[in-house]
Amino acid sequence: MRRLCFALLLIASCAAFASAQDEKKIACYVSPKTTESFKKKLWDGYEISLGPARNAAETDGGDCTAAIYNAAGKVVFRTTGFGVIFDEEHTGMDFDGDGKGEVVFITDEAGGAHCCWVYNVVTLVPKPQKLFDVGEGAAVDFVKEKDGRMVIWQRVGGPGAFTSGMERPFAEQALRLKAGRLVDATPEFCAQIFTPGHEDFDEWTRVLTPENLTKLQGVKKFGYSNSDLDVVVSALLSRAMQRVLCRQYDEALADLDLWPEGSRDQMKDEFAASVKEFSPEFVERLRAAAK
Repeated sequence: MRRLCFALLLIASCAAFASAQDEKKIACYVSPKTTESFKKKLWDGYEISLGPARNAAETDGGDCTAAIYNAAGKVVFRTTGFGVIFDEEHTGMDFDGDGKGEVVFITDEAGGAHCCWVYNVVTLVPKPQKLFDVGEGAAVDFVKEKDGRMVIWQRVGGPGAFTSGMERPFAEQALRLKAGRLVDATPEFCAQIFTPGHEDFDEWTRVLTPENLTKLQGVKKFGYSNSDLDVVVSALLSRAMQRVLCRQYDEALADLDLWPEGSRDQMKDEFAASVKEFSPEFVERLRAAAK
């Protein structure tokens, strides 16, 4: 159910982006093609301009553009893509802890398909500069903690070779901005993730029963003939991914070893490819265990 809800969330988000023009949001799209340009004053003399790029026909993916201008009329930041949205919901939030709000755009870098948007977070203090990009197709949630610190949650996708698209494995990654860059803060939250009452933990407990694991271990080849086991495959690989993000490497290896022996090596190769960006340490553990 949680994966269905997540998929519906993505669909709803895409629909929200697509309808932004109808709601008179400050947004530009390649399809349906936007013709209107927008301007909006910020603070401290800064202003944004957003709309179709003048030289869009000469660019590859540069149909829309947005810029921040300072009080002297100089461009201090620009983003260009198939679509650009001024994120009024998150603009003004303090991401870097300096007590000043940031400016947030959302840029489509995936061909105008109303998905795979990237959040561009820009600070104006002490000088205008991009703090970070985040998203790249993942669902992102910005959460302000009680102490004022910002936590950025994103869904990290896992190997998609063994399930349908709806049931692709994923794990939750928490990020914080430290010393000017995003760092992984997931281990801070693992105690609550692996606790009864947490949605993901309860899903893993419900699905990964001895009976379901026995069925999974009897699979010789993955495909439509055993698509009813999609939720089991997704739960197992999702839990293993979450354990990797939580630095619980022994437990993650134990989860992967519950996989059918005949395709276990293939699965581990796919799994390693999906986690190598955020956990090269675990990839080394996998390689060492295979020797």
